[in-house]
Amino acid sequence: MPSVRLLDALTIDRIAAGEVVERPADAVKDLVENALDAGARRVEVAVEDGGRRVIRVADDGAGFAPEDLALAVERHATSKLPDGDLAAIASFGFRGEALPSIAAVSRLEIRTRAEGADGGLRLVVEQGVKGAVAPVGHPRGSTIEARDLFAATPARLKFLKSPRAEALACADAIRRLAIAHPQARFAFASDEGGAFDWPACPPGPQGARMRSGQALGPDFLDDALDIDATREGVRLTGLVAVPTHHRSNAQAQYFSVNGRAVRDRLLAGALAGAYADFLPAGRKAVAILDVACDPRFVDVNVHPAKTEVRFADPGLVRGLIVGAIRERLGAARHRASVGGGLAAAALFARDFGAAPNGYGSAHAPTGGFAEPAQ
Repeated sequence: MPSVRLLDALTIDRIAAGEVVERPADAVKDLVENALDAGARRVEVAVEDGGRRVIRVADDGAGFAPEDLALAVERHATSKLPDGDLAAIASFGFRGEALPSIAAVSRLEIRTRAEGADGGLRLVVEQGVKGAVAPVGHPRGSTIEARDLFAATPARLKFLKSPRAEALACADAIRRLAIAHPQARFAFASDEGGAFDWPACPPGPQGARMRSGQALGPDFLDDALDIDATREGVRLTGLVAVPTHHRSNAQAQYFSVNGRAVRDRLLAGALAGAYADFLPAGRKAVAILDVACDPRFVDVNVHPAKTEVRFADPGLVRGLIVGAIRERLGAARHRASVGGGLAAAALFARDFGAAPNGYGSAHAPTGGFAEPAQ
C-alpha cells in the first residue's frame, strides 16, 4: 500500500477550485458578485466559447489597493469579514475563494485602479502560479479576465456542455444578479448568443419593476401583481404573474435573499404551494421575489457555490410566501392574462381551423394561424 503523503499546494488549490468552479457560469457569478461588493454601478461581462476560452468582467467599483492586490488571489484572504463574524454576513464573496479558485484553473489577469490612486496595477496568475504586481493604465475599477478555463484540469472540460449551453448559463447567472440589483447597469456579450444590455434603474419599487420588465418583458409587467408582506421581521417583496400567465418550466422564477440571488428549494416549493390551486397541472408560476431579513436569521454558508441558504425558521418563511401570494391571487381572481388569451386563441385556431377573428382558416388574415397550402 502506498504511503500517505501531503499533496502539494497547487494540487490542493485545484481540488478546492473544483468545489467552487464547476463550470464557467460559476466563475462569472463569483466575479460579478465581487464587482457588486466593490460598489460597482456598471458591470460588463463578455465570454468566448461559452467561457472556456475567455471570461472578462469589467466594473467601475472601488478597485484594489496596491497592498491588497497580491493578497487577493491567496486562498481564504478576504476584506469582507472585518470582524470574522460568520453569523452576520452582509457581502457576497466572504469565503475568499473566488479569485484563487479561478486562478488555479485558468490564466487569470487582473487590471485595477483604486479610487484616488495615481495609476493602475496588473497581476497575472498562470494556472495557480502568481506573477509580480506591475503598473498599467486603467480607469477606476477592475477588469478581470480568465483565459483557458480548466486547461490544467482537462477532465473537467469533458463534463461541460456545448459552448452555447455554457454561454446561456453564464447569461442566466448574470440575469439573476441583475434582477436582484436593479440599481446597476449590466451588459453581457457572447459569441454564442444570449447578449443583453440593461441600463441602471431608479431606486425603490419603480426601479425593481423596470428591471423586471427588462428581464421578463412588458407582457409580464402587464400581468404582474405586486407583493409586499411582512411577518415577524421577515419581509417579502416582488412581483408574481396572474395564474393565466405561466410557463412550462421554472426558468422564469427568480429568488433573492437580502440581495443574494439564490436557487433555493424552500422558496421554490413555497411558490409552487402558493399556486397549487391556481395553475393547470405541469405548469409553473412566473415570479420575482426577494426575502429581506436580519442576516443572523439566514445562513448563507451552507454550500461552496453560495446558491443555497438555510433559514433559522423555514416554516415562517414558507408561511409568509404561501400566505402573501395566495391572498394576492385570490384578490385578483378576476384578472386574466392578455397574453394567455392570445395563446389560447392561437391553439384554438391551430387545432380547429378557426382564426382568432372568428372566420375559418381559409379567411385567416396575413400572419394569422391558417394552415399553409399543400
